[in-house]
Amino acid sequence: MRRAFSRRSKFTLGKRPKACKARGMDIESLRRAGPGFLDGQMLIAMPGMPDERFQRTVIYLCAHSSEGAMGIIVNKRARSLGFPELLVQLEIIAKDQVIRLPERVSRMPVLSGGPVETSRGFVLHSTDVTIEESTVTVAENIGLTITIDMLKAIARGEGPETAVLALGCASWGAGQLEREIRQNTWLHGPLDSDLVFGTDQEAKYDRALRTLGIDPAFLSQEAGRA
Repeated sequence: MRRAFSRRSKFTLGKRPKACKARGMDIESLRRAGPGFLDGQMLIAMPGMPDERFQRTVIYLCAHSSEGAMGIIVNKRARSLGFPELLVQLEIIAKDQVIRLPERVSRMPVLSGGPVETSRGFVLHSTDVTIEESTVTVAENIGLTITIDMLKAIARGEGPETAVLALGCASWGAGQLEREIRQNTWLHGPLDSDLVFGTDQEAKYDRALRTLGIDPAFLSQEAGRA
């Protein structure tokens, strides 16, 4: 059974894993097609990113193959929704139980994960806790779960050590992301768990550039001269 928010919210989670689909593809299909060279890497938008939805974004690529790619924006906080409010609206806890939530649960980030399937929630988390037949392992120590059972575990204080919830995802069709990289729209680099799970969203973009040895101020100046 799927539970949904009230009319002022469109967020949903189901009991069975229902992957983010893009042009008929989902994450499991992408991963079955065999990993691409960007699988599990971080994408960092160039300063001249033409699509305002992705300006100054840092994306964790959950899957990349010859058939497309799917990822989660990890540095844009959802503006109007906190995690305790989400738990109440999903009827996981009662409103008067919010005050009894563990502090780390109350402060769990809710991110705007991308413009695709914005009504669906994606929990990126460490793999010390997984949900059988629901969690997809996307890296050695990172899982992706799209069922309400993970939120229930987190609310009980029995969830994974680190986790973020994202509303929506980003996706690309076959060859699309590779073309965008050739057009200098994106930089890419290795997985950095601190960029995925860290709570300082405003600082992640500059930090991501520095992990590649790039001075953000210099890159901005170069973009301004382009």
